[in-house]
Formats: sequence, structure tokens, C-alpha cells
Amino acid sequence: MIFVGLKIILFFEHNHPDNIPYCFLKLQLLNGRIAPNFKGDLYLKVPKISPSKHWSAKELTLLCLAGAAKQLERRYVKSDGKRSLKFLLGFVIATGIVEILSMVLVWLYFIKSRQMIAATSEEYVLAATGFRRFSYSELKEATRNFIEEIGRGATGIVYKGVLADQRVAAIKRLNNASQGEAEFLAEVSTVGKLNHMNLIEMWGYCADKKHRLLVYENMEKGSLAKNLSSMELDWEKRFKIALGTAKGLAYLHEECLEWVLHCDVKPQNILLDANYEPKVSDFGLSRLLSRGHELHNSSFSKIRGTRGYMAPEWIFNLPITSKVDVYSYGVVVLEIVTGRSPSMDGHDAENGCGVAENKRAVEWVREKKLEASPSSCWVEEIIDPAIGVDYDKRKLEVLVGVALKCVEECKDDRPTMSQVVEMLQKLENDH
Repeated sequence: MIFVGLKIILFFEHNHPDNIPYCFLKLQLLNGRIAPNFKGDLYLKVPKISPSKHWSAKELTLLCLAGAAKQLERRYVKSDGKRSLKFLLGFVIATGIVEILSMVLVWLYFIKSRQMIAATSEEYVLAATGFRRFSYSELKEATRNFIEEIGRGATGIVYKGVLADQRVAAIKRLNNASQGEAEFLAEVSTVGKLNHMNLIEMWGYCADKKHRLLVYENMEKGSLAKNLSSMELDWEKRFKIALGTAKGLAYLHEECLEWVLHCDVKPQNILLDANYEPKVSDFGLSRLLSRGHELHNSSFSKIRGTRGYMAPEWIFNLPITSKVDVYSYGVVVLEIVTGRSPSMDGHDAENGCGVAENKRAVEWVREKKLEASPSSCWVEEIIDPAIGVDYDKRKLEVLVGVALKCVEECKDDRPTMSQVVEMLQKLENDH
């Protein structure tokens, strides 16, 4: 069938049992349908007058014969040309959502895996070192944004901080932030394994992006350098500091698993607790080797140590052994006795003038000893007035003699730190 623009249409089909054509009343022409199996004639009944808005209801009335009216089967299928496009769009959106969800799940999986690996690594480090890893934000909060400085050196600045568990800590912010995390953790792990009453205790570390920090126990009295001019350091305390420092260095050289060279022994790196018990600190310049091996100066990127306390081996590019720490220790003991620090004037030690500057303090003591008559007490001429008069002159002479052995120019003429400890302990027990 074909429908055309009429408002009221009647369809006739000669299939009625009584030979009366079916009458299909179509009140509104909207669409049409072609039936390929239709066999019969099609009749359209239309008004005789032209369509007009003045048509009356009677004129527009089209009646079917009695018994011939039949409801038209509307099998019209609405054709939507955008259905395929909508389907494609929905498919793309659904696929995109699935892909995004998949990516998010994979990302969460990798994040979780990395956290688990990091946690496992940290647990391993904790097991190996016995201390924890701090975040940079934790240490920044503990130090109140690094405002209270309590010390500084070549490797970094030390700040006072209060940790979350209310422990007072000394937090050292290292200058060398370019060191890789793996290398830094290896060094920290080694330091964390060191355990001696005369070595500073490390509580933790921070390796957060470019930040490298070390967290130590805080020593109430500060460094030996700050206390040398204090009247609080009498003879007994100074001797205890000399002996305790020797014990700490002897442990580093001979008692721990690795051979550790401090390479920067000086009063600033000897800290004192509330009872003036010394603890050697700052292993930033430490070097680990198999015990008994020598280390050539060329193995270091630069000369290590502080001018005035450096052994001649550094200057003349000689093999480096534990005797470089022995030399520095001897200079420190002479400073403890005399109160005179090595001169920091003149040229840089790296230009070859460091030995001459050492001799200004060391040779002055040697000359006083050589010039003294057998009947005179030469130590009275070199002793720090802050010590007072209450001291054992003979013990003081022996202590200075041990220090002078430690600062011999030839490393083979210097004792080991364990030998120094033995000599000082014998002196301590000699009444």
C-alpha cells in the first residue's frame, strides 16, 4: 500500500468472505507500507471538494459498510538512521571506561607492589642496622624547620631536634646530596652496625629524594672543642676523655668487622655526655677496607681531614693506613693538655703546607720537653691553666709522651690505637 497526503483514507481489499471489501479507516496519514504479497485492488475514497478549513464534520465523515470495518495491522518499523552511530559511540565509551579502569587497577597494583618492596627493604635495613628511616617532613618538624644549630663541619650542619617519642636528637644535614640512595644506605648500614660506648649512637637516617640526613643521640655537653676552654674540664675529666677517645678509635681499627678509618679526628668530632664521657662522632669520611690492607691516597677523590690534624701521608701521597687516625689523635691529646689548637692560619693543606702548620703545635711541645732540665718539671710550662693545680705531674708527663709518639713523622714509629689504650689503662691503674 502507498499512502499519500490525505487526512481521511479508506482502504479496500476484496478478501471479505461475503464478497464485501474490507474497509480500513485511516484518520491520519503518517506513513505507509508496501505488502509484496498483496493481491487485489486498491481503492482510495476522497472527498469531492478540495480540502478546506471550512469543511463540516458531516463532509469529513467517511463510513464503512456494516461488517466491513477492520483494524489495520500496523507493522510499521521506525527507521532510525542514527542507531548505528549511537551504538558505535556507546561501544567506544564503554571500551574507554574499561581501559581506564584497567589502567587504574594496574597502577594501584604497582604502587602496592612498590610499597611492599620498600617495606621489605626497610625491614631488612632495620634488621641490619637497628634504627629507623625518617621522612624529611618528620625531621623538618622535629627541628622546627632547622632553626637551632648546634654544630657544623665539612660534611654538614648539625641541628637539635625533638623526635615524636620525645627523644632529643642531633640531626645532621649532609652537604653532599648528590650521593645515590643505595650508596648512602650502604654507608649508613655499616655505621649502624658499630656499637661501642665511646662511639656516638645513630638512631636513624633520612634518604628522601635529594635529602640526606643522619639522626644521632644528643650529647648534653656538646663537643670537646666547646669545652676545652671551660673550667669544668679538670685533669681527671681530660684524662678520661683521652682514654675514652682512644678506646673508640681502637674499636674502629681493630675490633669491628670492617676496617674503619675515621679520617677526621678532631675535638669537634668528640662529643661529651652529661658525665663528660667521650663519644667519637661523624663517620662521614669513614673508609671501609679489609683489615691489614693499605689504601693509597689516589683512591680518595680529595685529601681528607682537617688542617692542623692531618698526618703527613695525606700531603706526600703516601699509603693511607689506620696510622693517620693515630696521628690526629696525638694532636688532639696535646690540645687537651695544653689548650692550644693547631694553627689554622697560612696556606691550604692541599697546597703542601699542612705539615708545617702541624709542627707549630707539635714541635712547640717537643722543644719544651728537650729544653727542660732533668730537675725541672717541663709539663708545667705547657699545661693549660684551666686544668688548675690539682693534677698528677708524672701521669701528665706520660700522657704527653704517648701523644708525642702518636705524632711521629714516620707512620711505622707510631703505636696502634690498641697500644695507646693499653698504655693509658696502665697509667690509669698505676697508683
